[in-house]
Amino acid sequence: MPGRRWAGALAAVVTASLLSLTGLAGQAQAADINNVKNGGFESGLSNWTCSAGSGTTVSSPVHGGSAALKATPAGQDYAQCSQSVAVKPNSTYTLSAWVQGSYTYLGVSGTGTTDVSTWTPNTTWTQLSNTFTTGASTTSVTVWSHGWYGQPAYLADDFSVFGPDGGGGGDPAPTVPATPAGLAVSGTTSSSVSLAWNTVSGATGYNVYRGGSKVQSVTGTSATVSGLTASTSYSFQVSATNPAGESAKSSAVTGTTAASGGGGGGTVPAHAVTGYWQNFNNGATVQKLSAVQSQYDIIAVAFADATSTPGAVSFTLDSAGLGGYTVDQFKADIKAKQAAGKKVIISIGGQNGTISVNDSASATNFANSVYSLMQTYGFDGVDIDLENGLNATYMSQALRSLSAKAGSSLVITMAPQTIDMQSTSNSYFQTALNIKDILTVVNMQYYNSGSMLGCDGKVYSQGSVDFLTALACIQLQGGLDASQVGLGLPASTSGAGSGYVSPTIVNNALDCLTKLTNCGSFKPSKAYPGLRGAMTWSTNWDASAGNAWSNAVGPHVHAL
Repeated sequence: MPGRRWAGALAAVVTASLLSLTGLAGQAQAADINNVKNGGFESGLSNWTCSAGSGTTVSSPVHGGSAALKATPAGQDYAQCSQSVAVKPNSTYTLSAWVQGSYTYLGVSGTGTTDVSTWTPNTTWTQLSNTFTTGASTTSVTVWSHGWYGQPAYLADDFSVFGPDGGGGGDPAPTVPATPAGLAVSGTTSSSVSLAWNTVSGATGYNVYRGGSKVQSVTGTSATVSGLTASTSYSFQVSATNPAGESAKSSAVTGTTAASGGGGGGTVPAHAVTGYWQNFNNGATVQKLSAVQSQYDIIAVAFADATSTPGAVSFTLDSAGLGGYTVDQFKADIKAKQAAGKKVIISIGGQNGTISVNDSASATNFANSVYSLMQTYGFDGVDIDLENGLNATYMSQALRSLSAKAGSSLVITMAPQTIDMQSTSNSYFQTALNIKDILTVVNMQYYNSGSMLGCDGKVYSQGSVDFLTALACIQLQGGLDASQVGLGLPASTSGAGSGYVSPTIVNNALDCLTKLTNCGSFKPSKAYPGLRGAMTWSTNWDASAGNAWSNAVGPHVHAL
């Protein structure tokens, strides 16, 4: 969570990579070949070199075939694995690979023109792709992948450099992929249907069809089709693609949209302020829950703890660090806040959060343990603040299971980093869309970030009205309801490493998004008067600064 990770520096470093992103590969010409040798690692690390002995091959998980690369960063080495690939001068090639892991990069150097790279934070198989042109005297290039300092191992598979034959040999050209199986509806809202299907070996992408017409192209095995009419049934199919062509369409499934607008949270105000309450002493004002400022409508208790059971969490009140605050007092204060119309939820994650929900068993453990905490302490719901990646499929499963236990009053909030919400293909964004009908609000952290792309494709730097509005626009245009979008900012300069803005900037951004007034250079295409509100880290840092944040932003949010 805020002020306690290095995401700002990382995002600043990779901004150039974001700018060089050129999208997914188009189909290669008939004469093109894959110039990479052993791109699927079926022959171990043959033809590949990995820095500091960081690479090995594994038999599971793989994207295609029977093997994949696994490379582990250590110390100052970020586990770069590379191959020299023969190419023709003055020619255009498309580099592609499937990767998964926290901050995985793919690039090419030595092109003789402009070297390119791209990256993803997704922890599920994701295709990265880029196009480059060789110089007049270039006969070889170096293709590479790497992770990032201090991050876990990453996986990579099915590398390709499609283009004219460079004369160095390479892997065989792909064949048209098989038809996808297992297409199913994974979730619905009043305006969207979420789909999922099985991976097809050799596929580099998938086309989604509604009523026989293509409506979306994706690289993963899930998609959310939005813009639909409430209480209406739709027919969907999916096909698999790669440079060799497109498969036949799958068997059709029917998805029926919900009757009315989605969103969970029971009686959360239409315009609400969320604040994180620190269950620890880090130099900010130590508070009992009863001392949390009245402007906060949702109070997120930070944080739950991981246990030895995969996916399960627990909570221990830091009584010693909070001046002898007892569990009985804590429970009584929760009830008092609820009696005053507030919601108190348990936050999962933070910068040091190690909770992993990556299969059905851990999803069940997560739902059962969070529900147990709700019963024990009286929490109204859960906040997802996992800053080390999440699995959209199983986190969605876990939250739906929790919702089935807790009922319609369950509050679900999320606090992704800016990089997590740059695209609907990112796991955090996918999760939000998957649970849209039970989701209360996404309060993205507009700090510790560095520069990011706005919905208009332009780059914006943190610390401005434009940064808040242009990035919020991505969520508003990407399928979330306005009531599910909030602006997350630090309460003071001490609350984050970077990205603090004055309450005036926060209020101006809220006005811009809801009324199209007080905008900077970026102005949304329309107003979103239903915008949920704002969030801050933390109520404690707010108190340390004389409650300047909540006294200014709180009344403004409630008056929207």
